[in-house]
Amino acid sequence: MNSPLSVYETGLQETVLRHGGMHLLTQDGDRRSLPIARWIGNHDQADELMLSRCHGATLDIGCGPGRLTAALTDRGIPVLGIDISRVAVAMTRLRGGIALRRDVFGALPGEGRWDHLLLADGNIGIGGDPLRLLRRCRTLLCPSGTLNVDLEPPGSGLLVEHVRLEHSGRLSDPFRWCWLGVDSLPAIAAAAGFTIAAVWSVEDRWQAELELIPMDQSRDLESILGSPHLADADRKE
Repeated sequence: MNSPLSVYETGLQETVLRHGGMHLLTQDGDRRSLPIARWIGNHDQADELMLSRCHGATLDIGCGPGRLTAALTDRGIPVLGIDISRVAVAMTRLRGGIALRRDVFGALPGEGRWDHLLLADGNIGIGGDPLRLLRRCRTLLCPSGTLNVDLEPPGSGLLVEHVRLEHSGRLSDPFRWCWLGVDSLPAIAAAAGFTIAAVWSVEDRWQAELELIPMDQSRDLESILGSPHLADADRKE
């Protein structure tokens, strides 16, 4: 068996060379094709709607090959990409972006001072716990900061699974991942201390912009909503 990171990095490198694609294998046997060609390409119309909302210092979480980091860099927006993959970080730097090999749950530069965060390309799934991830994002933002995130379509709910990456016959060890639908965002966002500023869809992608709730109001909301795992009601695992 192979680590998810090694399969991911091989897939990135070989897609650049046009050697096959990468898939995500779910617990029920579904084989989902991952859009690596889009990840290594240039930003598109859906990306633009997220990028246009970034006017200050931006942290691109799970930047991958760096198309969004590079696009903001080209506009003169101060931006840092982070990814756990050395290959992804190297690709981002080759495109002219600044990137570090970091885990979002580890120590990061500028904590509490970022104007904007990006969770694009399904990266809300990192760690398989969107509430934990959004709470971590809250600690990274300045009080007036915003978070832009890609989501699943309405009706998707919250799906948490142990999945595997597959590329050219190589299968990774299982790892925890999740998909969060637009319909399940409000309760999870509120419990993490965010309010939803906008939701939109373009090119079959659903996206949202979140703003911070003042800390005292956030505590009140959590006491009203109850358990930190309030999303369990519509969680499928």
